[in-house]
Amino acid sequence: MTVRSLALAAALCGCLQSATAFAENTLLEQPYSVAPAALNYHSYYAQEDQAVSPSDQPAPTPAAASNGECDACDTYCESCCEDDCGGCLHCCDLGDPWSLWDHLHPCGSDIHVGGWWQFGYYNKSNGQFNDIPDKFNLQQGWLYIEKEVDTDANDWDWGGRFDVIYGTDAQKTQAFGNNPGSWDYLNGFDHGFYGWALPQAYLDVAAGDWKLTLGHFYTLIGYEVVPAPDNFFYSHSFTFFNSEPFTHTGALVTYTAAEDTEIYAGWTAGWDTGFDQFDDGSNFLGGFSVPVADDVSFAYILTAGDFGWRGQDGYSHSVLLDWTISDKWEYVFQSDVLRVHGTGADTIGINQYLFYTINDCVQLGGRLEWWKADEVIGFDGGGRVMNFTPGTNSYYEATFGVNIKPQANLVMRPEIRHEWFPFADDTETIFAVDLISLW
Repeated sequence: MTVRSLALAAALCGCLQSATAFAENTLLEQPYSVAPAALNYHSYYAQEDQAVSPSDQPAPTPAAASNGECDACDTYCESCCEDDCGGCLHCCDLGDPWSLWDHLHPCGSDIHVGGWWQFGYYNKSNGQFNDIPDKFNLQQGWLYIEKEVDTDANDWDWGGRFDVIYGTDAQKTQAFGNNPGSWDYLNGFDHGFYGWALPQAYLDVAAGDWKLTLGHFYTLIGYEVVPAPDNFFYSHSFTFFNSEPFTHTGALVTYTAAEDTEIYAGWTAGWDTGFDQFDDGSNFLGGFSVPVADDVSFAYILTAGDFGWRGQDGYSHSVLLDWTISDKWEYVFQSDVLRVHGTGADTIGINQYLFYTINDCVQLGGRLEWWKADEVIGFDGGGRVMNFTPGTNSYYEATFGVNIKPQANLVMRPEIRHEWFPFADDTETIFAVDLISLW
């Protein structure tokens, strides 16, 4: 073999090694740069060397299995048993994560393109995102283009992100806080139950511990988010749909004060806007997230000011406590308060989540919610609308679900949701299941 051939082979080898490292470090990271919720939300699609449950904890390491258990396992489980995994029940093989973009750019790129498909079925409407029952729907066909900003750089760096969604969820995440015909709201983007939305389009500029985000981005408020891969449950809470903004347009400064401690402060043109301002929409968005113990994180995020379509002289906050009890159990407490002067739009909610990780492939979860409102909020195909109901109304829901992950890029989420409304003497039970595939 000539010297030139050896050099070419070495270069190719280095390229492949770089490609592997790039794929391992970027493929299944959280699919947005702006934190979509008060704490950095934990994607179930984490890499195997990251968390695969809604906690940022390592994969569970139960007690060692007996030799008899190892003998009954498959090849990969035998290796797992030898590594003190704890028997076949705790073993699963997700395989390697896969990304089309990484295959197209095997040597890596500053730009990353990705997305997912989400298909689902539910037997009854819950009047929120899942409002087209007894059909097999494409809820999210998602595409994003992103350059992540390097916040560890000694010098300044820049990045940004642009998202496009098609499906039955699109109309609920359009900028319906806009004036009609602006950005993606009532601008020819809807086609019956299906439609298009442009939920994010922003630039990041960072230097050291500081980052400035400019443009259209997801809110910091709350625990649940719009992108399907970053929620444990298929359905959403009443609090998420009725008491929180989805998106903002404005400027947000993030300061990393210490490890796992961030402070946020910024201005936005009201709630749910996309490069537009409804009436005099103008509000503060900010707060902080901080560890309060080794396994406990706390966050407080607020908005205050003119919310635009939602009303003037408003205030809302979301408090969130995330407790990783053990390598198997995690508990999350969330409470939201919304006050909007003169609209009757006052709401308060308490959500509690409990997760149990069986192994990397199977996780169980429960959500218990109480939400109280002086109004009923629905969706009419052109944005969320408020239908005032005199008096105080309490809504309850309990949801139980399983996340089944047969491969690193796939997850299936069956669930049963039971709702009850004492003020109306009414109950409802809903079965739902969806499939998410990252590409």
